[in-house]
Amino acid sequence: MTASLQGNGGLIAATVLGLGLLVALPQLFDPVTMIELTSYVIMAILALSLGLIWGYGGILCFGQSAFFGIGAYAYAIAVINFGDSTIPLLLSVIVPGLFAALLGYFLFYARITDVYFGVITLTVTLILYKVMGATSGSQYVIGTAPLGGYNGIPAVPPLNFPGRPELVLSFDGLFYAAGLTLLAVYVGLRLMLKSRFGQVVVAIRENERRAELLGYDARFYKLATFTIGGAIAGLAGCLFANWGMFISPDVFGLAQSAQVIIWVIVGGTGTLLGPIVGCFAIQWIATKLGAQQLLNANLVLGTILIGFVLLVPKGVVPTIGDALRRLKFRPYVAPLVEQRRVP
Repeated sequence: MTASLQGNGGLIAATVLGLGLLVALPQLFDPVTMIELTSYVIMAILALSLGLIWGYGGILCFGQSAFFGIGAYAYAIAVINFGDSTIPLLLSVIVPGLFAALLGYFLFYARITDVYFGVITLTVTLILYKVMGATSGSQYVIGTAPLGGYNGIPAVPPLNFPGRPELVLSFDGLFYAAGLTLLAVYVGLRLMLKSRFGQVVVAIRENERRAELLGYDARFYKLATFTIGGAIAGLAGCLFANWGMFISPDVFGLAQSAQVIIWVIVGGTGTLLGPIVGCFAIQWIATKLGAQQLLNANLVLGTILIGFVLLVPKGVVPTIGDALRRLKFRPYVAPLVEQRRVP
């Protein structure tokens, strides 16, 4: 039992720290800042979904925002029709998960890999952007929910307590819901990656041919990982639709697809903490740059990305972890910073 506690020490510490931040942050910041932090938390869930697919599955996906947008639209359309948010919340996970499974089936079992996979997923995202943008006419209605084209769907009803449509989440409630969801996704993925399934996924990333020679169906494991990542991204999309109470085809845009990749690169692939750190850091920098007129925000962010690719190719979290290990802090760092390779 002692060995088990030591092995899960980092996970327990991360959980306690996350719960502590959930309690402390609303006491430290004003409501406007909390609304901003809520968006950071939601986007961190999206970053985690790509961190799983790319960092652990070795799947180069440039279209993660496709599942994010599908989840947002699935929730918005369903909640307008149903009134109660319970079923729409489930649909925001199931629909993008099924879409990821269908898309992944054709790609993985056709042996589409590497750059071609990334290009196809990005193309699918841009197709969804154009398709949803072309739904501005009054005839484009699903039930009672007008799609709105590029104008989007306004006044999206917020999440409510199951079976109680009149009891909706406030902005503070949404922060707690998003924070608990981020923590649950992080803990769930950590546990999954420690399981036999997770070890096989990482083994396939390291050497797919060797894993297949050992009897594992690499295509199935990649498809399962891709589906889980798509479902998580859809859940983030649902929370995003709640945060802004609005959804438009911009969620499928090229900018949205690119920034998710930047978050993971900056934070570090092969780790679950990295995408969260990268997401928070880049969004904070972008917010600060947007508040001034001296420097072009896109130019600065592009320079930061190039600098990280050239100078810190592993990302922030793995680089800090390596540095602390060299300074003899390995017993304290190892549980928190996940290993990048299979033992």
